[in-house]
Amino acid sequence: MIKRLVCLGLLVLGFLPTACSMHSGATVSRSDTGQIQHFRKGVILSLHEVEVVGDQSGVGIGAGAVAGGLAGSKIGGDKVTSAIGAIGGAVAGGLAGAKIEELAMGGDSIEFIVQPDNGQPFAIVQKNDENLGVGERVLILESETTRIIRDQTSKNTVK
Repeated sequence: MIKRLVCLGLLVLGFLPTACSMHSGATVSRSDTGQIQHFRKGVILSLHEVEVVGDQSGVGIGAGAVAGGLAGSKIGGDKVTSAIGAIGGAVAGGLAGAKIEELAMGGDSIEFIVQPDNGQPFAIVQKNDENLGVGERVLILESETTRIIRDQTSKNTVK
């Protein structure tokens, strides 16, 4: 039973970084697949690098504390040593899990200032996987989230 709980805690910590990836122009949520997305055209006015600070949901600290506590309880042969090991393991595991979650949720990104062909300019933060630059034409895709991608329509004839 304890081995199963330790494995479960480690699995949660292992999948946490992939479950919380940063918003990207090339990444869509599962709920957006098969759904109509409205778009408009625009141009990038400016961009600059930003650091996205990770939010903490508590999943990392909880999973880390469980895994650390269970692993720590295996230290020693008597009840007192096992209890001390469990407490120490839970604290260390919780701290490690919180840091892993913070790193997984954060990262470097770009803040784009975009001028739509029709409408007010706006700012959007996302990864720059397409290496978009100032003055470049983009499509502004809108669904549950907004993202921008390079406008590859032929000669930008569609309005």
